[in-house]
Parts: sequence; structure tokens; C-alpha cells
Amino acid sequence: MSEQTSDAQSAAQRLLGRSGISVPALGVGTNRWNTDASKQARFRDTFAAALDAGMGFFDTAEVYSFGRSETAIGQAARADGRPVLVASKFAPLPYRVTPAQFVSALEKTLERLGRDSLDLYYLHFPYSMLGVDKWMRGMADAFKAGKIRAAGVSNCNVAQMSKAAEALARYEIPLAANQVQYSLLHRNPEANGVLDACRQMDVALVAYRPISGGAVGSDSARGSDRSALAAALREVAAAHDATAAQVALAWLLKRDHHVIPIPGATRPEHVRENAGALSLELSQEQFAAIDRASTPRPTR
Repeated sequence: MSEQTSDAQSAAQRLLGRSGISVPALGVGTNRWNTDASKQARFRDTFAAALDAGMGFFDTAEVYSFGRSETAIGQAARADGRPVLVASKFAPLPYRVTPAQFVSALEKTLERLGRDSLDLYYLHFPYSMLGVDKWMRGMADAFKAGKIRAAGVSNCNVAQMSKAAEALARYEIPLAANQVQYSLLHRNPEANGVLDACRQMDVALVAYRPISGGAVGSDSARGSDRSALAAALREVAAAHDATAAQVALAWLLKRDHHVIPIPGATRPEHVRENAGALSLELSQEQFAAIDRASTPRPTR
């Protein structure tokens, strides 16, 4: 089994790599937020519940609901009034090939959010005519202009992470984070070396879909492996008077102090349930049992 974190490393705040910025250990994914008038009160309540629970780190992107997720967060932030940490993403779409397009995209994101700067700005995915490293010049310029506080990448493998880090290092800026899918049902970051690279490079691994859209803990899905995991999660959850989702998040938090899960939430009750993972301390035996149950069995 790989190295696990100590109790001290499982605190409510975690660092975005070597950026000097600390964020809540659990954030909030907002890819389903939008500007539907009938949902604005609920989104504002969800926003407030997250801050109340110590989860004031919101993740969005210009492509989420075609910018309407950013707008909804901006509206909720203005209504609430408390300080909040926000991350968004630049999509290197095929027709985007110039620094001016990067600048324009960032300015529109800031306008929608109603902010002067972002706490973290990601390159959303690595597939671009220019390559990952070329976009880091735009990140560096935005950093020096005070438009962003930290630069990250998303959906990048180890080689792409390294290219981004090397490019940013030329401007004396650390790579803060790599946002990838990571959960008990999707442990690819362990198999493909991304988690190890985050440890070695001191880069945060921001985990999206950390409870697999709620599928973690459900044995209705195909395969005996998932049923075994669901049973293990239920057993540990019963011992802690918790839910399977809370146990799954607690497992990720214990996995490594570089991991920062950002489960999606569109209702206050979602946030409150997720927040329960912050005070749930798994024993080494419980952690190991879940680890075994979630490790795919080799096929014959």
C-alpha cells in the first residue's frame, strides 16, 4: 500500500502545491450550476452552506453551462458577501491559438464571476495545437498582472504535467495543481503515475468526481468488484454513523495530503453531507479494507 497521510496532514486546509495558497481540504464542484432563475435561491443556499461548513473553495470553468456556472457563482458570492476561493479553467479549443484569445477568455471569466482575480486558473485539457507548455506563457503573464494567484492544469498525464511545470519554472512560478478524475471507482491516477508525480513535484491533485456521481457505495452497478466495495463502505459507514459517500471522501483525504476532492453539489444538503467527511477519521484497518475492496481483481 502506498504512503498515507498523518492526522496532522488530514487537517481542514491543504496547500495548492508550492503556491503558498491554502484551500479547504474539500471543495465544491459546480459544473451543474447555471443561471436558471428558479434555481438561484437554492444555489445561494448551497453557497452559504459550503462556507458555513468550511468548504469555501469553488471549482468552475468557462465551459460549464456555457459560462453560466461562473455567473451563478458570482451572483451567489455577491449575495453572501463573505470571502471565497474560486478556481476556473481556460479551454484551449482548436480555434484558440493566440495569447490575445487567452487574455480575452480570462477577462470574460473574471467578468462573469465579478472578480478582479482568480485564486487558481487551469488549462482545462491538454489537447491543443500549441501544446501544454505554450499556454503557460499566458498563465505567467496573467500571474504577473495579478489576474491569477496560481496556475494549474487539468486532465494531464505525467509528461504533460512536467512540461507545464518546466514552462512555468522559467517564470519562477510553481505548478499549483493538476485536476483529474479520482475516486474509489476510478483509481487511474495511482496506476498512471499522476499521484506519485504530484507527490514528487509537490503539486496538488484536485480530484473531480470523487464519489463518481454518487455511484460509490452502490452495489446496483455491474460487477462483483463494485458490490464488494459497496459492502466495505457500508460496513465502515455503519461503524461511524456515516454515509458511504462520506467514507469514500474520507478515504481520499487519508490517501495523501496532496489530494483535494471537489465533489459536486447543487443543494445545501449535499454540501452538509460531504462536509461530514472532514471529521471522519478512518482507522488504518478500515482504510486498508476499503483499499482492498476497491482494487480491481485481475482478469483471467
